[in-house]
Amino acid sequence: MSDDADLPRSHVSSLLPTTTTSGAETQALGTRFAEDLPPGAVLALYGDLGSGKTHLVKGIANGLGISPPSVRSPTFTILHTYEDGRLPLYHFDAYRVQSTDEFVELGFEEYVFGNGITCIEWADRVEPLLPPHTLHLTLKHVSADRRRIALREPAS
Repeated sequence: MSDDADLPRSHVSSLLPTTTTSGAETQALGTRFAEDLPPGAVLALYGDLGSGKTHLVKGIANGLGISPPSVRSPTFTILHTYEDGRLPLYHFDAYRVQSTDEFVELGFEEYVFGNGITCIEWADRVEPLLPPHTLHLTLKHVSADRRRIALREPAS
């Protein structure tokens, strides 16, 4: 990660907390996040099923020049990589991960310490592996069509 490790945190902090009222709004927020994400940025996403994690990643993809419709949740494959943007996007889904060792075996460290943007859904399952510069984002249902997105401190 570059010496500007605080740049993405300050940029994301300036946009949060916020409430979105549709998948399109959540994607637009992700697009704005991507504006200042440097190579090596890691975003840990926390939230229940349907809270908007994948929509946020679709927006980040859009901001990197990757087609949002090509982004889908990697629940069954654990990882999707997208190399056709200004930076690579590494999209992990830890929902089905049984142990942190399983994640390490996937080559996780090569991605989070690489030159792309790494987004990890269900990050609570692999939190001990996350690097210190990780941005931790919580997505919560406020109502049927509203999501609250906030930056949070990592678990100790």
